[in-house]
Amino acid sequence: MKFTLFSALCLFFSLGLQAQTPAPGLTLKASTDHPDALYKVGETATFTIEALQDGKPLAEGKVVCVLSKDGVQPQPPQTLALKDGKATLIGKLDEPGFLLMRVTSDKASAMAAAGYDPLLLKPSMPVPGDFDAFWAAQKAALAQVPLKPTLTSVTAGVPKGVEAFDVQIECAGGKPVSGYFGRPVGAKPKSLPAILHVHGAGVRSSNLGAVSWALNEGGMLSMDINAHGLPNGKPKEFYDALAAGELKDYRIEGVKDREKIYFKGMFLRLIRAIDFLTAQPEWDGKTLIVYGASQGGFQAFAAAGLDSRVSFICAGVPAGCDHTGSQANRISGWPKIVPNDASGKPDAEALQASRYFDNVNFAIRAKCQGAAVTVGFIDTTCPPTSVYAAYNALTIPKEMHADILSGHTSTPAASKFMQAAALKHVRESKGK
Repeated sequence: MKFTLFSALCLFFSLGLQAQTPAPGLTLKASTDHPDALYKVGETATFTIEALQDGKPLAEGKVVCVLSKDGVQPQPPQTLALKDGKATLIGKLDEPGFLLMRVTSDKASAMAAAGYDPLLLKPSMPVPGDFDAFWAAQKAALAQVPLKPTLTSVTAGVPKGVEAFDVQIECAGGKPVSGYFGRPVGAKPKSLPAILHVHGAGVRSSNLGAVSWALNEGGMLSMDINAHGLPNGKPKEFYDALAAGELKDYRIEGVKDREKIYFKGMFLRLIRAIDFLTAQPEWDGKTLIVYGASQGGFQAFAAAGLDSRVSFICAGVPAGCDHTGSQANRISGWPKIVPNDASGKPDAEALQASRYFDNVNFAIRAKCQGAAVTVGFIDTTCPPTSVYAAYNALTIPKEMHADILSGHTSTPAASKFMQAAALKHVRESKGK
């Protein structure tokens, strides 16, 4: 399969959401001939397309298929005739990555993907030489800000046996850490593991429901922080107004300057939340999990790479992976912080700045005891090529859960996998 650098973003935006989108009465399904959708480089993959009308094979019709390298460099569309509701398409990749097929009719669409030796994917660029110095300076500046947490008791909606608080903590960058914190009533000093829940993209309050984790595995410290340092528990209209206004384009704020990229403040709040949790007298001094999906997965990787107090991460369909993928002729993940310049080439300043906020570089520096990561093979928001590039850069014990026909979502199986991994780490930590 021959690829050229052409129309990369066009296909990405044309794909839209990853879920299969049947029209009333018509359903398209797509699958690969390998049940696990995994192939060796150069091996042929056969995609099967099924069209059902009111639950029965469509008598006749046509579909249009587009193959691409995980959303980049699409091949010309191919029109296939359906026979007894089925059609097949053959393709291959001659390099590690994902061969994505999108099939459409005038009323429905579906996707499938074949993974080609994804465990061989490497970061698209090396770690910047001053990466550690940059982040050491950020953390040193943060350390000069007194912790000064303000805790306000919360009782409504809190499970019996848990004491919960709205927590506001001073931080560098002008915005506080804002979250909900829960602990078991009557916990003894140095007796509890801790978990920090971090959010996906969007603008919302912290999640009070996360304090229920305080009751898991004999007791835990559990904290959930919102991504933007916003007050908690406000009406929906409050967050909607921010999402449509001040925070509308936060994902691309300051992308040409590593000092101004929005995620710098987010990651400093992440470290400050860890400061708070590890300062609690009940913390056991060794167990601290960072748990999140999408943008929360981005934060989990950053926490592992920036803070040695983190003992385990759970990162579902992580964003923030391989921002510089264009330099290896590949796709990058959300937040797509490297725009193209007027000539169609990646903006040089944004490309350089993005390297200090890339999961592939955080992964290389992760020293925690383990990681649980999930991926969707037809995810066009955080494409699997980018996720594997970061996952492969981890040198710690790790495990991947793959949903081969899922897009950008935490499926029930993926959520169960992450929760089980977190609780297993707690049990193992208690046994040491």
